[in-house]
Amino acid sequence: MRKIDLLPRLAPRKPEGHKGDYGHVLVIGGSHGMAGAPCLCGEAALRSGAGLVTIAVPMSLYPIVAAKVTCCMTHQLPEGPGGGLSDSKIDELIAYVGGFDVIALGPGVGRAAETARLVRALVGKVPTRVGMVVDADGLNALAEGPEPRRPAEKTNAPGAARAKRIVTPHPGEMARLAGLNSGAEVQKNRLEVAAEFALKTNAVVVLKGHGTVVTDGERYSVNPTGNPGMATGGTGDVLTGVIAALLGQGLEAFEAAQLGVYVHGLAGDLAAERLGETSLIAGDLLDELPKAFLRLRK
Repeated sequence: MRKIDLLPRLAPRKPEGHKGDYGHVLVIGGSHGMAGAPCLCGEAALRSGAGLVTIAVPMSLYPIVAAKVTCCMTHQLPEGPGGGLSDSKIDELIAYVGGFDVIALGPGVGRAAETARLVRALVGKVPTRVGMVVDADGLNALAEGPEPRRPAEKTNAPGAARAKRIVTPHPGEMARLAGLNSGAEVQKNRLEVAAEFALKTNAVVVLKGHGTVVTDGERYSVNPTGNPGMATGGTGDVLTGVIAALLGQGLEAFEAAQLGVYVHGLAGDLAAERLGETSLIAGDLLDELPKAFLRLRK
């Protein structure tokens, strides 16, 4: 595998550019007790340059999310008896998501059985032209399904486009996806485990943790930014939003993941400089993302 150290760059915005030029991200997530996760993800996507962001949540969360995230659009989805997303109208949802550039799937979705079925159906049936970032319990849904190792179709056809599917597991989620016993087993061979899964599934893997690994199985990078203060709830939702926004702005999947991880960690470092590691929370990363992108431009 080739190691990639040079960071990709976003193209400068054109003077005549409009919001439709910079990607429409759909965040699908939320469940009872987890309304904040899709909000963090959606706001992070906006702060990372997405032209439009829509957050789709169970109908009981709709008024909460609509009031909280005023710069995002909102969409209500069928809700199951446990307060999570229902798969009762999956065909309608698949038709709906086909109009977006990127889906961020998983923040706060919970682990109800019908929600897991919905996640697996989306991953398997949404057209591959639509980019997708799968995180959190979206990953657990894939691991629990009959085909947990196929977030994207594998193809060896000459000239085939690179995958637009990105998965962002922490070590425990990576272990479940890869069929290993524990996150500790993943930690012993982080790069090898991530690369093998990427090759099997034609996805880009973002294996989170100290020195986050990004790989498509043929190349890899190890991220130098970030700090222990980011070990707090919600920072992964922010990362999902950052990567989804970059994917929607035209970066290919490996580049979007590599740059997204770097910027996310840099925002965490800037927040830690201002607040210290102990008091850092996920919302602080949203505040520092603009500074992180400005620093990249320099």
